[in-house]
Amino acid sequence: MYSASSSTASSASSAFSAFKNPAVLRQDVLASLVVFLVALPLCVGVAVASGVPAELGLITGIVGGLLVGLMPGSTMQVSGPAAGLTVLVFEAVREFGLGMLGAIVLLTGVLQIGLGAVRFGRWFRAISVSVVQGMLAGIGLVLIFGQLYTMAGVKQPRSGLEKISGVPGLVADIATSSTALTAFAVGLGTVAVLVGWKKLPAKAQLVPAPLAAVALATAVSAGFGLDVAKVKVQGLLDAVQPPGLNDLTSLGSAGVVGTVVAFTLIASAESLFSAAAVDRMHDGPRTQYDKELIAQGVGNAVCGALGALPMTAVIVRSSANVQAGARTKLSRILHGAWLLLFTALLPTAIGVIPLAALAGVLVHAGCKLIPVKEIGPLWRKHRGEAAVLAVTAIAIVTTSMFEGVVLGLVLAVAKSAWETSHVQVDVRELTGGRMVVTLTGNATFLRLPRILETLEALPKDRPIELDLSAVRHLDHACRTALENWSVRHNDSGTEPVLMKEPVFKA
Repeated sequence: MYSASSSTASSASSAFSAFKNPAVLRQDVLASLVVFLVALPLCVGVAVASGVPAELGLITGIVGGLLVGLMPGSTMQVSGPAAGLTVLVFEAVREFGLGMLGAIVLLTGVLQIGLGAVRFGRWFRAISVSVVQGMLAGIGLVLIFGQLYTMAGVKQPRSGLEKISGVPGLVADIATSSTALTAFAVGLGTVAVLVGWKKLPAKAQLVPAPLAAVALATAVSAGFGLDVAKVKVQGLLDAVQPPGLNDLTSLGSAGVVGTVVAFTLIASAESLFSAAAVDRMHDGPRTQYDKELIAQGVGNAVCGALGALPMTAVIVRSSANVQAGARTKLSRILHGAWLLLFTALLPTAIGVIPLAALAGVLVHAGCKLIPVKEIGPLWRKHRGEAAVLAVTAIAIVTTSMFEGVVLGLVLAVAKSAWETSHVQVDVRELTGGRMVVTLTGNATFLRLPRILETLEALPKDRPIELDLSAVRHLDHACRTALENWSVRHNDSGTEPVLMKEPVFKA
C-alpha cells in the first residue's frame, strides 16, 4: 500500500543524497540557478496575464520548488504556474473574483490527490494526443492574441473571437498612439530577442533566453526613459489571500464545479504529459504517475490555501533542468529557494519590469504551444486526428477552455469508435437459390445503415441464412435491428431467415 509519509521521506533522502557527492552537488546547484532564471520571468508573466498580482505567480513557483520538488513522483520535472492555464485562470477570476480563485485551486488539488490515491494517474496517458495538442494550440492562440493587446498597453477584449476580430482596431491604436507604439515596440523587441537568442554562441546561451529578453527590455526602458507600464508589486505576504468561508461554500455552484473539473483535467494532463516528455530526456528514474499526480495535488491544495495560481509541471523549466545537468531532485528544490530569496530580498526589482516585455515572453510561449511542425505530417497520415486537433483548438478559441476540451474528447472517442467498428458484409448464393449473408468484424450501431441497406436489398422469396459466427462484437442495437429484419424480411410462405449466432456474444 502506498504510504505518503514513507514515500516523502524516501524522496527527501534521495534529494539530499547530492550532498554526499561534491560533483553531483555542484551540478544540481548550477542547474537550480538556471531553472530559477528561466522560472522568474515566467512566474511573473503568467500571473500578470492571468489578471492577478505578480507575487501570486511567484508563490506558486516557490511552492512548486520547495514542496512539490521534495515529493515523490518525478525526479527532474519542475512545477510552477503554466502558460497553458493562463486563459482559464483569467476567465475564472473575471467571472468569480480573485477571492474564489484560491477555493477553486484548493478543490482542484484535493481532487488530484483523490485521483492519484485511486491510481487514476496512469489513465491520463490514454488521453488522445490530438486532443492535448489541440488544447495547447487553442490556449496558444488565445494567449497570443490576448497578449498582443497587453504589449500595446490596451485592454484585452473578453472573448477569444473578440480578441481576433479586434486586431484591426489594435493595429489602428498602435499606429495612432505614440504610447501604444512604444510599448508594442518593447514587446516586439522582447520577442525578437527570444527568437534570435538560440542563434548566438553557446557561451551567450548560458544565460536563459527569457531572462535575457526581459533584462534587456527593462534596461532599454529605463535607459531611454520610455513611458511604458510596469509590473505592480505589493509584497509577498500582502499578496497572500486565503479563501474565505463564503468562497468555500460557493464551490457547489454549477459554474464553479465546471471550472474545477477543467482545472483538474488540464493541470493533471499537462503535468503527466510533461512527465512522459521529460522521461525521454534523461536516463534517471522514471516517473511514477500516480505519485506525481498526488504531488501535484498537494502543491495545488497549498497554493489554493494561499490564494495563489494553480500549478502544473512545466516542460520549459523541466527541460532547462535536464539540459543544465541536474542529477537529483535537489536542483528543483533549490530553484524554489532562490525564488523565495529573490522575492523576499529584492521585491522592488520586479516593479521595474515593463508589462510589454512579459507580454512578449508569453506571446513567444503561446507560439511554442502551437504544434506547427506536427500538423502537416498529421494531416497527411491521420486526417481524422488532425480534424480532432483543429476542432478542439477552434472550440477553445470560440467558446471556452472546458467546452473545447470536452468537445475534443467526445470527438476523439467517436472517431475511435467509428474506426474500430469495421464490419464486412458478404452475400453468396448457393445451389438451389439459398443465400448466405456473412458478417465479419465489429457489428455496432455505427455501421447499421450500411448493414441494413445490404440486407434490405436481398430478394424476399429466397431462403436466407444470416451467419454471425465470425462477428467479434455485436452490440445490443445491432442485434435488435438484425432480429427485427429477420422476422419481417421474407414473404409469407418463404422459409424464415436462419440466424447463426456469433461465437462471442455481446
